[in-house]
Amino acid sequence: MLTETKQRYYTTEEYLALEETAEFKSEYRDGDIVPMPGGTANHNKLAGNFYKRFPLSVGGQSYEVFINDMRLWIPRYSFYTYPDVMVMQGEPVYVGTNTTAVTNPLLIVEVLSKSTKNYDRGEKFMCYRSLPELREYILIDQYSYHLEQFAKTRDGKWLLTEYESEDDMLILESVKFQISLRDIYDRIKFDVVA
Repeated sequence: MLTETKQRYYTTEEYLALEETAEFKSEYRDGDIVPMPGGTANHNKLAGNFYKRFPLSVGGQSYEVFINDMRLWIPRYSFYTYPDVMVMQGEPVYVGTNTTAVTNPLLIVEVLSKSTKNYDRGEKFMCYRSLPELREYILIDQYSYHLEQFAKTRDGKWLLTEYESEDDMLILESVKFQISLRDIYDRIKFDVVA
C-alpha cells in the first residue's frame, strides 16, 4: 500500500530564517521551499560579464545592479527567487526593513541551464511578468551563442527577439544600452561539459 506523505507548508518568515543559515540557496514558492541547482563556471561568467559591463548611469538616469545573491519577492505569487542579474531604475524597493529582497526590477537576466531552461521560460517568466516595473527579460544560453530578449511593448505585450551570432548586438529596450554577444560570451568555453 502506498502512503502519501504530506508536504510541509512554510511561512515566508520561516523561509527567510532558514535562508539566513542555509549552505545553499532555495526558492520559496507559495509555501514550498525548493532547492536551487548549483551553477557552472560558464553560468557564473555569463552573469558576471553582463553585470560588470552594465553602466550605473545612462543619460542622467541612475541604476542599481544586483547579481546572484539578492532575492526578488513577487507578491502576487508569494514567490522568492534569486535572479542571476537584476537592474532597478533609481532606488531599489526593499521588502520590510531588510535589504535582502527587492520588488522592483526593470530588467532581469537569467542564464539558462539544461535543468532550468523550461522553468525560466515558462512558470518563472509568468511570475516575473506580474511585476509592474519589469520591462525586459533576457535569457542567455550557456552552451552556444543564443540569447532571447523579451521586451514589454507600450500596449503590454511581450516581444521576443533572438540573437545567435557572436557578432550580434543586444540593444536593450528598457535602458539606452547595448552590448555585443562577443562581450557577453567573453571567456566562455562551449566545449566544457556542464
